[in-house]
Amino acid sequence: MEKKLLKTQFALCIENSGCEDIEKRKFYQILPDEEAAREGYLRVVDESQEDYLYPESYFIFVDLPHKVQEAFTATA
Repeated sequence: MEKKLLKTQFALCIENSGCEDIEKRKFYQILPDEEAAREGYLRVVDESQEDYLYPESYFIFVDLPHKVQEAFTATA
């Protein structure tokens, strides 16, 4: 089943083999990218605060409370 990203979502990292900019057991902001999703990747705002593509299998989507989402997306 293909998951269509229509809005900003969040996911928990469960794997990071070969990826230095993501950490297991951390939540990350996932940005909409339909083309990447078709190829099995997610556009993730990683530890560098930039967005890059990572394998979808490295993450589990989660529903976070609105206040938590605001905290993750707040800019300094």
